[in-house]
Order: sequence, then C-alpha cells, then structure tokens
Amino acid sequence: MRELICITCPKGCHLKVDEENDYKVTGNGCPRGAIYGKKECTHPTRVVTSTVKIVGAEIERLSVKTNGDIPKEKIFGVMKELNHVVVKAPVHREDVIVSDICGTGVDLVATKDL
Repeated sequence: MRELICITCPKGCHLKVDEENDYKVTGNGCPRGAIYGKKECTHPTRVVTSTVKIVGAEIERLSVKTNGDIPKEKIFGVMKELNHVVVKAPVHREDVIVSDICGTGVDLVATKDL
C-alpha cells in the first residue's frame, strides 16, 4: 500500500494506492484523484517550468513551461537542453520555443510576451 497526497486540485486528498490490487485508489474526493494515484504509481509525469536566455528583450530570461506532462525520468534531460536554448525577441505567450523536447512529444512554450 502506497500513500500519496493528490496534487490535481487544492483539496490535497490523502490517497492510498493498493499496488497489489490493480492500483486501486481510495481516499480520493473526486475521479481525478483516482487517475492521479494510479498514474503516479505506474508512470509519474510532471509539467516542467523554467527559464531560457532571450536576446533583444528588456530582461535576460524568458519564462517557459512544457505544454503537457513529461515522464519524470526525462526532467533532467529537458533541463540540460534548456541550458543551450537562446531565443530572439519578440516572443509571444504560447509561442513554441522547442518542439518535441527530448523526444517527449511535448512542446516547450513561452509563458509571457517579451
């Protein structure tokens, strides 16, 4: 039995996931908790938020995020790739900065206009 705190909404339900019983989830207050609990135990993913270098803008860093979840084991590879990204202004919110980052099928997008 694995215990987790659900992060899909502000309630923070205390979940129990029975790994020996097809990852049955209890303690969830909504269906999203059951989905989160099973997914977290079988294939955990996260949205990555960070910054990249930008030239020609008022500031030197552009905030970015993945536009979907990526496998947890790929986070360090994504962060390493971000060290080499340089963007030229102007950039608009939701512009794709790196498509299919690290072969995840997920794009890295800008989170604001610069």
